[in-house]
Formats: sequence, structure tokens, C-alpha cells
Amino acid sequence: MENKNFSLFGLPEEVIFCSKCTISNQRPSSVVEFKNKNNKKKGININVKTLLCDACEYNNKKKEINWSKREEELVKLLDKYRKPSGYDCVVPGSGGKDSAFTAHILKYKYGMNPLTVTWAPHLYTDIGWKNFTNWIHVGGFDNILFTPNGRVHRKLTSLAFKNLLHPFQPFIIGQKIIGPLIAMKFNIPLIFYGENQAEYGNNIDDNENPKMDEKFFSKTNNDNLILGGVPLKEIINKYNFKLNDFEPYLPLDLSEIKKKKIEQRYLGYYVKWDPQECYYYASQNTGFRPNTERTEGSYSKYSSIDDKIDPFHYYLTFIKFGIGRATYDSCQEVRNEKITREEGISLVKKYDSEFPKKYLKEFLKYIDIDEKEFFEIVDRFRSPHIWEKNNGDWKLKKEIK
Repeated sequence: MENKNFSLFGLPEEVIFCSKCTISNQRPSSVVEFKNKNNKKKGININVKTLLCDACEYNNKKKEINWSKREEELVKLLDKYRKPSGYDCVVPGSGGKDSAFTAHILKYKYGMNPLTVTWAPHLYTDIGWKNFTNWIHVGGFDNILFTPNGRVHRKLTSLAFKNLLHPFQPFIIGQKIIGPLIAMKFNIPLIFYGENQAEYGNNIDDNENPKMDEKFFSKTNNDNLILGGVPLKEIINKYNFKLNDFEPYLPLDLSEIKKKKIEQRYLGYYVKWDPQECYYYASQNTGFRPNTERTEGSYSKYSSIDDKIDPFHYYLTFIKFGIGRATYDSCQEVRNEKITREEGISLVKKYDSEFPKKYLKEFLKYIDIDEKEFFEIVDRFRSPHIWEKNNGDWKLKKEIK
């Protein structure tokens, strides 16, 4: 008999939600682990009222961390790398609230001289460009704005959308590489990022490591490299590119990173991380401004607002995993006690499924498809275990409540 509830992406076929925040066990990157009150991992067929996701479990642990001691560790680390002249650390970022906070506190509280580096968005929004320039001119930082080959980046983005329903994949790859790439070229041995993404639900033990996982940077044979769901060799041959056109997307040699003794650290390990507090700090110190209108798909006005394609990234995670932007925003704010879970649920139900109309024409032009093809591709990635079609309309089989 055909299984009408099979998962396209290897995620649990039974959808369950955290009892504290608004996230479900469908979150990608790593499957959200749920634990009962006794802190023992359980199967999915148990009383969901007792379940906490890993991110909420870690959020409870954060309350027990001695942050003064962590700051002492930070100062000791910075003393090791601080220079009387030149750059002593690299801070990758866009000038959004998180990177603005990271760069500013390192420079003006701890006396570092960071070189900020930015992997350019696909299509800058007006507010994104203003915040980027304010970061430099109001915050007071040197910056390298790296803009990849537009023809290459558009093609990779289009392929990633068509094959993976993940148009942000090329951007994420470049964003991860640009910090170490610049650090190696300028011989700067320390890189600082904001928060560890593990804080939002990856392996909870990763939060105890202040360093970035370097597995991403292990050098591979370029003939075996896949970008946008397609072998690089095939992309080069089919679209008349050359290998050196893909230089900023090629994995770095981990042995070279280690040879230069480059360390990649998370500020969020040393400083208690709160996205809303980062927003307040960046507003006061770097000229960061929220958008004049809420972001499509959510209620927020200040998170990830620099790229016109960003709303589609979150809408497509909603299609693939049933988790949209309002879920991501609300689960953080519930954990940080900015809103209640009940308020979060209401916001998720109101905004998670909202389609991003504002930049649709520009997005379609960027990836060179029409609206009909866009929706045909989108519907192919709806996993049967979370979606069903009733009277011509797609509905989630299970919603948070």
C-alpha cells in the first residue's frame, strides 16, 4: 500500500511541537531532539506536553552559565591577539543587528581593531544598504564588500531554487567562506561571528564549543563538488564558465587555515546572546534602523532585511518543512521571554504562510523563470507527510496549537 505520509527530506513523519516555544521537529540542519522532564530523549509517541526542543533545553542551561567567567575567557583570548597596529580580527557580516553588535562591542568595549567583511546580498533592499553604510560610517569600521560574479551567482541561485528549493544556498556558501578567505589573505589569525546557530536547535553540545566547526572547509576534489544540486563540472560545461569563475565558492584548504593558525570564534559563547538586545544596541551605536513595514511572512521589522530574496528563502522553508519566518522569529522571542508561547502561536498562524509578493517580479527575473514555473517547482517540494490538498488549496496537515 502506498504511504501517503512519507517524508521527502528524511524528517520524522509525525510532526510534534516543542511545549515551550513554537518550533517543530521538522527543523532542518539537524533534527530537533525532544526531551521529557527527566531530560531523557524519547520517541515521538509520548505526551507532547512534557517535551522541550534542544534549543529550549539549552536556553535553560544558559541561565546557569557564569557569564562573568566567560567574559574573563574572552578578555584573555583578545589579549592574545590584540595588536598595537593593523587588524587583529575579522568580523564577517552585513551590518545587520548581529554583526553590528559583534563588531562594535569588540572594538569599543574590548579595544580590538576588526576588519569587517561583507558578502553582498543578491539584491540589496533600500534599508539594507542604509544599514550597511551606517555600520561603516556611523559605527566606524573598515570594510571589504565582496560582490561575486553576478552571472555566476544568478545561475547558481537559479539552479539551487530549481533543484533544492533553496535559492540561498550559494549565498550561504559564500558567506561561510568569505571570512576565512579574507583572514588568510590579510594574515589576520582571529575571526569572530555572532551567535552559534546551534543555539537555535542544532546539536546542543555544539554550544559548549566557542569555535566554529571546521569540517566545512576541508578541501575536496573540484570534480566532485556539487553546487545548486548540480556537479560543478557539469555547470562549467553546460553554461560556458571556467573553474576560476567559482573561486569564492570553492572549499578552502583546512590545512592552510591551520597552518596560518586562524581561529574562528563565536561571540555568543562569551556574551549572553539575545537578538532583540542586539537590535537595541545596534540602533544606539551603529545607526541600525528597522524597516518601515513588517517583513512579509512575519511580524518583525528588524531581522534579515537587507536582501530582496530573503523573504523567499523563509517562505520556501515553510513549503519544505512547515516552518516559516514567523516561527523562527517567535521561537527566539518566546525563549528570551519577550513574548508568551500563546502570543507566538497566534503570530505563527497569522503570518507563517504569507506569500512574499513585494519582490516577486524581481526574484523571478533574477533566477530567469516565470510565475507559472515558480509555483510548479514549489509544489513539487511539498512533502506528503506535512501537506494535503483540499478543494484545490494546500493545507498543513498539522498546525501548532
